[in-house]
Amino acid sequence: MKTLLLLPFLLTTVLFAQMRERPTVEQLFSVQTIKVQKKKVSHTKKNYGYVVADGSRIYDISPRFGGYVEKLYADKIYMYVKKGQSLVTLYSPEVYKAKEDYLNSYNYTKGRTSKGMLRSAKRKLELLGIDAKEIADVLKKQRPSRTTTIYAPVSGYIFAKNIVKGAAFNAKSKLFEIVDLDSVWVEAKIFEEDVLWIKNADDFELHFKTTPKIYKTKTKYLYPSLNPKEATLTMRLTLKNKDHTLFLGMYANVISKDKAQTYLTLPRSAVIRKDNKYYAFMVGEYEGEYEPIEVHVKPLDNKTYIVLDGLGEGDEVVNNALFMMDSDAQINGLY
Repeated sequence: MKTLLLLPFLLTTVLFAQMRERPTVEQLFSVQTIKVQKKKVSHTKKNYGYVVADGSRIYDISPRFGGYVEKLYADKIYMYVKKGQSLVTLYSPEVYKAKEDYLNSYNYTKGRTSKGMLRSAKRKLELLGIDAKEIADVLKKQRPSRTTTIYAPVSGYIFAKNIVKGAAFNAKSKLFEIVDLDSVWVEAKIFEEDVLWIKNADDFELHFKTTPKIYKTKTKYLYPSLNPKEATLTMRLTLKNKDHTLFLGMYANVISKDKAQTYLTLPRSAVIRKDNKYYAFMVGEYEGEYEPIEVHVKPLDNKTYIVLDGLGEGDEVVNNALFMMDSDAQINGLY
């Protein structure tokens, strides 16, 4: 037989019922009830990070030939250039000689069926990285141009400039570094104990001091290297940055969310603890009857418990009179 807890003053209730329409238990004793319900939630963690260049959008301009700078168009560090824009005009004896060979091969094979020499001469210019239009102009104008021009392969900012007007350079010298900021990375520090949790996270929000915009991404990558001094790993997030609001070095607050899961829940006010056990008071069969039920719970947040055992979805329990219920139960030795 189940032990039921009757609310005090039940006799008074009967007397009042004879005088007027009987009020509800909630009206008499301010007893509020709540049902065990499913709740879909995700957890969050906060880390910090910094904006860095997207490694796939960094371009080095390193000619495959040596020469001399004649005109320098990209003459300022951090200057923005568009794809196809002239960066520098050079004179290279090697390139000039290759152009002459191409023209001579064309004239030599003009009336011949074999064009192998011509194809080889053109291929040499292509391998030197000469622009296709410049190669075509050799035959179109029937004379090789003395200079050659290097154009920006992408739109972006000049982050490195290693030449000045009149400078000489060798083959493989890095003349420019162009960084495309249409997409950037944020590298966030993750503590070792949070790595497993982060692997299950699938939603990230990033906040920056310089803009009210909230950036969201699902693209992540954990670097396979631990910093032994800090006991942290680096997580890389990719952000779209078409408006160039974000610049390298900016500080970011990174809020990560794990995959949402469904739990049976009760508010903390519906559960009390006694002798290292947790109890809820389930609504009984008759009005005014409540049964103390032992439940197994664990915290979901500072206002909610996850119900692991003891109650099912839809079960109705007392929400707002736990102190009174607990006191009366203890007095009567019900649990």
